[in-house]
Amino acid sequence: MATTDKASTRDRLLDAAAELFYREGVSIGVEALCRTAGVSKRSMYQLFASKDEVLAASLERRLPAYEARLASGAQDAGTPRERILHVFERLEKASTEPAYQGCPYLAALVELKDPQHPASVVARVAKERLQGVFRERAAEGGARDPQLLARQLMLVFDGASARAGAGIETLDGLAVPTATALLDAAGMS
Repeated sequence: MATTDKASTRDRLLDAAAELFYREGVSIGVEALCRTAGVSKRSMYQLFASKDEVLAASLERRLPAYEARLASGAQDAGTPRERILHVFERLEKASTEPAYQGCPYLAALVELKDPQHPASVVARVAKERLQGVFRERAAEGGARDPQLLARQLMLVFDGASARAGAGIETLDGLAVPTATALLDAAGMS
């Protein structure tokens, strides 16, 4: 029974962390985190050495769902070009949701500013994985310079995420055409 209790406490902490860090930013305190999770600080520190580790674990835990959400239906999208554009279609769609705050991994990197922070390490891996997907699709689609195109697509993805998350820009009809122009310029038909 103790194992189930610990798993439940851990899950509640990670769920609360994901929600609070995304909505409020990484500066939330341990008190607010524990209160939202319904656990004591003692319980938190039995599971994690620090709030930093909770943040890192929450980002790592949500990565598969985040990636699946971006790729949802991409396997049916067809060509490498269509699969890249599908990611930007998903981004545009996600940005219309009322709770959208941008990419949680980009937000963590920007807020933390410390590349050695455990959550920065997780966030950087997430961003590198997306760039790797773009690079693979670009190579499959015959882009002249798949690495450059992947970097350019990341610039559009992260910039669009940040602007939409900050409420500065709506992405409807903006991210997909911008990505399309990059794909055209790179020779991906």
